[in-house]
Amino acid sequence: MLKDRARLKSNLIGDKAFYKAVFAIIIPFIVQNTISSFVNLLDNLMVGQLDQTAFNGVGVANQLFFIFNICIFGSISGASIFGAQFYGAGDYENMRASARFKLYACVAVFVIGVVVFLAMDDVLLSLFLNDDTRPEEVALTLQRGKEYLAIMVLGLLPFAITQAYASTLREAGETMLPMVAGIVAVFVNMVGNYILIFGHFGAPELGVEGAAIATVAGRFVEMGIVMAKAHNVKRYPFMEGMYRTIRVPGKLVKRILIMGAPLFLNELLWSVGTSFVSQLYSYRGLDVVAATNISNTVSNLFTTAVFSMGNAAAVMVGQALGADEIPKARQTAWRLLSFSVFISLGAGILLAIASPFIPRLYNATDTARNLACQFLLVQCATMPFMAFAHTSYFTLRSGGKTIMTFMFDCMPLWLVNVPMCYALIHFTDLHITLVLFIVNMTNFLKCLFGFYMVKMGVWINNVTTQVTGE
Repeated sequence: MLKDRARLKSNLIGDKAFYKAVFAIIIPFIVQNTISSFVNLLDNLMVGQLDQTAFNGVGVANQLFFIFNICIFGSISGASIFGAQFYGAGDYENMRASARFKLYACVAVFVIGVVVFLAMDDVLLSLFLNDDTRPEEVALTLQRGKEYLAIMVLGLLPFAITQAYASTLREAGETMLPMVAGIVAVFVNMVGNYILIFGHFGAPELGVEGAAIATVAGRFVEMGIVMAKAHNVKRYPFMEGMYRTIRVPGKLVKRILIMGAPLFLNELLWSVGTSFVSQLYSYRGLDVVAATNISNTVSNLFTTAVFSMGNAAAVMVGQALGADEIPKARQTAWRLLSFSVFISLGAGILLAIASPFIPRLYNATDTARNLACQFLLVQCATMPFMAFAHTSYFTLRSGGKTIMTFMFDCMPLWLVNVPMCYALIHFTDLHITLVLFIVNMTNFLKCLFGFYMVKMGVWINNVTTQVTGE
């Protein structure tokens, strides 16, 4: 009995060396994303000072950019699995080839994204505007969204390139450079917003267009810093000879595409499904749209630590698998899962304390602010399930079992969440907060599936041998 308890404790609770390694990965990520989320909160507050149509227009446009961002993540995910394991195996040549693949994939997604957004802006933005009781407000919201989107597309390329570089650095455990670049970028964004939205220091008062210009400027600054510093080969030897050739070995391309296609499809369908759920919520009116935008922005400030655990799983478990340290990979996975739930409890408590106050800062209707407070409390209650499911996903993905991760992540969304949300919105009179709670609680099913799959160990796989043949 005592031996079983000691073994269980060892599997779920790490030693000092384990937590030192975890914090080395997640602290820069937490710092960067906490500052970024805080600046996003300030941005929304500044845009919201214009009026609710400006706030909703920017929020709706950002739903489209959310899909683009997730597609970028999906396009590099397959190569990132190889990159982390190649680094663990000390194979820098193939790691660089994986990085080049990510750059090509990001440019392709950028071109497709720009064409779709500019050609279909009216149609796409209108999907999230379903309030028939205030047609003039809907029309003005649509116009504000189009103004914001037309400028923001210029920032999609630097964002994509930055993610390709940053993911390669993180695969090697380097999180400081992306953090520093991200911090500089968000401050450029924040200062630019203050000047350009309201016309301070003699600048023109540009409103939502000013917010877009500031964001694009920040993204170019971030890209410049990351690219300039990443090629310091003394510090990052795996970057030496990155562009000595533009070629990616055909065998590696084939393996990345086979492994990465389900991941890209998963991220695309997941982002579309998540946005579709938000679109369904919008049938309850513009106040619900505003409340959703507020609650998502505020909750992001408190959940960065929770989401950072996915990065820790991708790096630490992936490197252990690449080095053929299977027992270590298993133990690391369980320790990260338990730690992610522990962190989520603390984040949930802090968010619950803040939820009655922060929405009051927005220039929105009382109804929208009250709903935002309720939505935040729902997210607090369901956060531990989200945390376990999120870390489970990255654990399963680290071994390259991408069909399995597709089944784990995307199928529950489209087979459970979307139909359930559609039925509750269209065929019941349940309060929107209760609908949100029921839909979010479906993460419990993912937790059960994730627990079973991690325990079975079917995710354990060294993908580097599929390329090197060793």
